[in-house]
Amino acid sequence: MRALHVITGLGVGGAEQQLRLLLRHLPVSCDVVTLTNPGAVADGLAADGVRVVNLDMAGNRDLAALPRLVRVIRQGRYDLVHTHLYRACLYGRIAARLAGVRAVVATEHSLGDTQLEGRRLTAGVRALYLAGERLGRSTVAVSPSVAMRLRRWGVPGPRIEVVPNGIDLERFRHDPELRRRTRDRLGIARDAFVVGGVGRLAPGKRFDVLIRALLELPPDCVLLLVGGGPQEGPLRRAAEQYGVAARVVFAGERPYLSADPADPDLPALASAMDVLASPCAEEAFGLAVVEALAAGLPVLYSSCPAVEDLPPGAAPAARRVEGGADAFAGALAAVRAAGPGPRTAPEAARHYCITRSAAQLMDVYAAALATVPQGVSTP
Repeated sequence: MRALHVITGLGVGGAEQQLRLLLRHLPVSCDVVTLTNPGAVADGLAADGVRVVNLDMAGNRDLAALPRLVRVIRQGRYDLVHTHLYRACLYGRIAARLAGVRAVVATEHSLGDTQLEGRRLTAGVRALYLAGERLGRSTVAVSPSVAMRLRRWGVPGPRIEVVPNGIDLERFRHDPELRRRTRDRLGIARDAFVVGGVGRLAPGKRFDVLIRALLELPPDCVLLLVGGGPQEGPLRRAAEQYGVAARVVFAGERPYLSADPADPDLPALASAMDVLASPCAEEAFGLAVVEALAAGLPVLYSSCPAVEDLPPGAAPAARRVEGGADAFAGALAAVRAAGPGPRTAPEAARHYCITRSAAQLMDVYAAALATVPQGVSTP
């Protein structure tokens, strides 16, 4: 089988890094097209031996990109096209059908109740989404919560498949020596209590809540923010305003997998933390939470379908926190007072092993190919 993955961009983000990890475990020959922004994940894919094509799309309404994508699909003679993220799902589904590929699968990574990929949902966005969705064979939801939202939008239930995001459990296994080296590289004291925040620095992630919470925590508490985005400047100014700038470390965007030992990747940064805090009020999955659980960390979260969709007790070190800075400060103080526990992965993390997700996705591919009408072939 030959498959083409079409994604909006390949900067360092959850969906982008999930795609790279997934391609390492799919028993399928895969190429990738990025509509724009061939960033660090594109470099990583190329290092893995994956062919990456940059469509160099100028913007959301760059319709000239559509025939270019059709040509790429026809020339590749792909059996299946798999799209990721809103813009790529719209253009990719149309291009696949124009190119004669009828086995089209899309993954919905970031659908919330009021936001899609961090942007406010509107009636126009929903109408365009549903029009494009009908051109595919099935839509993959990364959690049962996302599947429920898709059904509420009007996507027929039989077209929805749940395939959760996956993680590489072994890479996130806690490593005390890596913890020490990473803290030394970041200039964090080895005996500091490190609160981690992982994700795009955007308003919806509410990392300002953690900066304000530092005011109520002892001086040995440090906030380690991992990610980049438009809120970095405002967050730095907030840290200055509240007088905690010396206790906030901005690690920037970090790859899931790093080939450079001097460049800490996400597993190394997780080893350096003592707790992960996720104050985002609306998540589609909560990948950072699951990665933290795989690293054996206690987790405080506001929204995490990946945990909430599992049976009670699957993640005993994960606690939901309702409220703002005061609530998180109290919860963080309680974790600090309890002291370090065993850094072992709970059942919740093992449930989201990447090999299991890859196997589930192969079942979706098989079903999509099986429903291609007789007499219809891909180009």
